[in-house]
Amino acid sequence: MIQVLTGNHSVAYAALLSDVEVVSAYPITPQTQIVEKIAEFVETGKLRAKYVRVESEHSAMAVCIGASSAGARTFTATSSHGLLYMSEMVYWASAARLPIVMPVVCRTLGPPWNIWNEHTDIMLVRDYGWIQFFAESNQEVLDTIIQAYRIAEDERVLLPVMVGLDAFTLSHTSEPVDVPEIESVRKFLPPRSNAPYVLDPSAPITFGNLTYPSHHMELKFMHHRAMEEAKHVVAEVDSEWSKVFGRSYGLLDQFMCDDAEVIILTIGSSAGDAKEAASLLRRKGVAAGVLRIRLLNPFPSHELSQILSNVKAVAVVDRNLSPGNGGIILEKVKSSLYNLKNRPFIKGYIAGLGGRDITVEDYIKIFEKTIDSFRKGDSGSEWLNLNLEAISS
Repeated sequence: MIQVLTGNHSVAYAALLSDVEVVSAYPITPQTQIVEKIAEFVETGKLRAKYVRVESEHSAMAVCIGASSAGARTFTATSSHGLLYMSEMVYWASAARLPIVMPVVCRTLGPPWNIWNEHTDIMLVRDYGWIQFFAESNQEVLDTIIQAYRIAEDERVLLPVMVGLDAFTLSHTSEPVDVPEIESVRKFLPPRSNAPYVLDPSAPITFGNLTYPSHHMELKFMHHRAMEEAKHVVAEVDSEWSKVFGRSYGLLDQFMCDDAEVIILTIGSSAGDAKEAASLLRRKGVAAGVLRIRLLNPFPSHELSQILSNVKAVAVVDRNLSPGNGGIILEKVKSSLYNLKNRPFIKGYIAGLGGRDITVEDYIKIFEKTIDSFRKGDSGSEWLNLNLEAISS
């Protein structure tokens, strides 16, 4: 059934279709509508789940950890400072190998206070051992949440998953979304049944006990190996989703990349504007393309290097900032392409911080700047649409 849904309500419908059993919630702008809608589903009996209201995001993830440890399919959602507040438990969830799914509505961190879109919040926990997706549309949000449970609960993975969606651009903007029938989703995503270790009063075990140096490193290696295996499972699940529901996203979303000479590499909802810019430049004879990173973690380095091996120039657009270093995606791309024999020219751009718009015209400007910089051999990084007068004053 086609419904007109915001990104937040797309998440809520995905949780409903996934038959989540425990939801732990704490509100934070611009995520609150997700858990409000799920509360409505629970109250009206559409979703048979335990809904736990807690006093903080730290407690929300702690509840999810307990419920998942007992074998339940669990869900929570957060954003910005909420993600940072639950940070300790976020790491605990992945190290405990618990298949929790959590959408993160990406929002700027303060101070100063700002509730608009930026990716720095979710990037700060990129090394916490969670699988991380970024969605471009509300349809992809819904589809990815459901896929995420199938991936997380796969016995080859058993890791939690974050699904990033842009604040307001997706979270509060309505789009037509194809909401599948619940029975077809249940065939794709059966109940969780393969938890190797669960809390059971009849067979007591402990979680998170002390480990000595003789074992700790091996546990971390197993976590790392599961993350590497997750990349293959993501591809398998996405392929199966395509066969059942007719939509596929892959690890990397390619737009006119086959013969492109200059490519913009980006993540999130603004990739749509980049694609429109590439289409406009194609009409003028510029071999432009767009590559959107859907799977941030584990980072698809091999797949990325294969696509970019014959490209002359790449513009990496970061909607995040590591102060003193620059764009986080830029550094990951440079590392991935380091060993390429024919490494493309790479230029980075910091753009859209604090919710500032990145328009089609901006992406055209990025294409043109990158081509000009390639001819001059001027790599490095620059800030897009920076107000120099405000800085000087």
